Amino acid sequence: MGWHGRLQLDYHRDGDTTQAHDRHEGPLRVLQRLYPEGPGICHHVLVHPPGGMVGGDTLDITLTLAERSRAVITSPGAARFYRSQGEPAVQQVRATLAAGARLEWLPLETLAYSGCDGENRMRFELAGGAEMIGWDILALGLPAAEQPFVRGRYRQHIELPGRWLERALIAAADATLLDSPLGTAGRRVMGTLWFAAGAPLPAARRDLLLEAARDVASGHDLAPTAGATAPSDAVVLLRALAPRVEPLMQLFRAVRHRWRAQAWDLEAVSPRIWTT
Repeated sequence: MGWHGRLQLDYHRDGDTTQAHDRHEGPLRVLQRLYPEGPGICHHVLVHPPGGMVGGDTLDITLTLAERSRAVITSPGAARFYRSQGEPAVQQVRATLAAGARLEWLPLETLAYSGCDGENRMRFELAGGAEMIGWDILALGLPAAEQPFVRGRYRQHIELPGRWLERALIAAADATLLDSPLGTAGRRVMGTLWFAAGAPLPAARRDLLLEAARDVASGHDLAPTAGATAPSDAVVLLRALAPRVEPLMQLFRAVRHRWRAQAWDLEAVSPRIWTT
């Protein structure tokens, strides 16, 4: 039997302050509330002491943001899906945002070790007037250590009901996907960054978000393998492929800064854990 970790985070507005309450079971929790941007935005760091997941492990994360609450959620290090002996390891994130809520879902990268059977499911339900910035960064194998992803599989599910649904199955044996120029062309790090709203974005605002992402990406080393698009009237995406995690993370952080300044009039403040 694997470990089953559960974490419930509830955010609500109390005057000018976003308060947060957490409940956890098993090896999953958050550090103390931080307010580097002032009381209106609560920063939280998700901590999983075992450091990774093996077959049979399950992590359930539930987020609820009440009206006008604002939260930035990240992690202190990479999530790891280790080799499985048969059972899948599953992480599930379910978030519900009320009107006027703002969420930034910014975990550090996920490492899919060779031989893993991993599954990552994310579902974000946004009411009208709610908005979020989120990203997902995946490294197959350990590119920096030259340990390739030669066995195993990884499944991905990202959903904003009625707005955007993405499902992927990445199998180590699928050379057409992993090595073809029509696939990832040998690059083992891939990422998706998104800005999403609970109601259609005005066309002018959506275009400005797209232009910002394209402008930042055009001046970056990953420009040949990065592209921005709008799969629906409420979602803007930036996708990129890279040989290593660091350049992709650098690109996503730069675009995130532009988006939060442009869409929310917020400064380029990064979680403190990223520099410790």
